[in-house]
Amino acid sequence: MFDPTVFENLKVAFENQLYDLDTLDRRLDIINRIDRLELAVMSREFALQFTLAGRSKVSAEIQLAASLKDLAAEILELKGEAPACALRLRFYMQVNKVAEQCGQVEQIVKRIWEPDLAPTQTISYLFGAEAPIYSNRIELGFNRKINEEQMEDIPVLIEHVLQTLAELEEAAE
Repeated sequence: MFDPTVFENLKVAFENQLYDLDTLDRRLDIINRIDRLELAVMSREFALQFTLAGRSKVSAEIQLAASLKDLAAEILELKGEAPACALRLRFYMQVNKVAEQCGQVEQIVKRIWEPDLAPTQTISYLFGAEAPIYSNRIELGFNRKINEEQMEDIPVLIEHVLQTLAELEEAAE
């Protein structure tokens, strides 16, 4: 019989929570879904991207990833290995005043998340544009992997994501 992996169980848990917030509660709009099996390196990636309902200036992405090592350790039941996967959060928005707005973004993210690892902001723009618009990708990683023991933390994590979206939306205006 097939036993779902930690990756699959966490993926379903995030899907259930986020799709309920989209279709039932109307608190967010899911705008993209990625469910990838990368055959070149035998890894899995899942991501849902969403905005606050009726808003579009800032989007969020919750991403789960499991490497070949993560998947093999679980499927082969390797001793001393704890099945888990990586969690990464991303927020996307446009900024005009890079130094000022990126500083504000950093303050918002650090206040809400109190992260162990500093959030990174990657700025990009279309070279040659008359009035360039800067895209900011804010990434928040975690210094440990997650497993099914953190399943009960998913609603709180999602609430933090929604709070971050709301405050970044406000800062983007």
